[in-house]
Amino acid sequence: MSKHQESLVNQRFKEVYQELERRSLIKGKSDLANELGTYNHIINSILKGQRNVTIEQLNLLFLKYKVNANFIFGLNDAMFIEQGLNVVHKSQLHYEPNANIVLIPHKALAGHAIDTNSITEQTDLPRFSVPNLKGELIGVEISGDSMYPTLVNGDIVVCEPIERGEVLRENHIYVVVTDVVVAKRIQQIKEDGQVKSLRLISDNNSVYKPYDLNLEDISQLLRVKCRLTAHGIG
Repeated sequence: MSKHQESLVNQRFKEVYQELERRSLIKGKSDLANELGTYNHIINSILKGQRNVTIEQLNLLFLKYKVNANFIFGLNDAMFIEQGLNVVHKSQLHYEPNANIVLIPHKALAGHAIDTNSITEQTDLPRFSVPNLKGELIGVEISGDSMYPTLVNGDIVVCEPIERGEVLRENHIYVVVTDVVVAKRIQQIKEDGQVKSLRLISDNNSVYKPYDLNLEDISQLLRVKCRLTAHGIG
């Protein structure tokens, strides 16, 4: 790599480090060093621009935290892989009675739970389709700013229900149903090798702090596949 490319990669690495800290995905340099198979002083040197991040360290960064390689190398501005997933303008929604996506008319932060197991069988709820999204899916409207800037008030997330015990994607966004319905990033907390609880993390974490939920308190998880927005998209 040229010096310019090396400098860009290190700068993007520093931006990723700061964002991982902001989202409470790491607790500091030692935490990241452990995940990348290196040492605290190595990470410190990279962040100070005194050492170049290695390909092996970058590969682990991509794998562990779903960091977008194209962001690191300056090819686009989506820092995480899921930020580059399908984002559709609401004008592309097609409402029709037999469409495959059912819109739950509750706000994502409403004060009651939704029976997602039977929701897709109801005939009195609006249905819509989105290009290239197949299968029986659920739309949930977002309320509030806890996931800003990834999700904003009024966005709709299109989700697929998952079965209890199904493999979860670390740091991915899920709709979590308890006595409330929220959209959050999740981290799995294990005891004796078994997942016992989930840590729910807001992207707007300067205002909304992470909190933990026991698995038995969660009635349903929905994996977010797509964001539908009324705002401009790039």
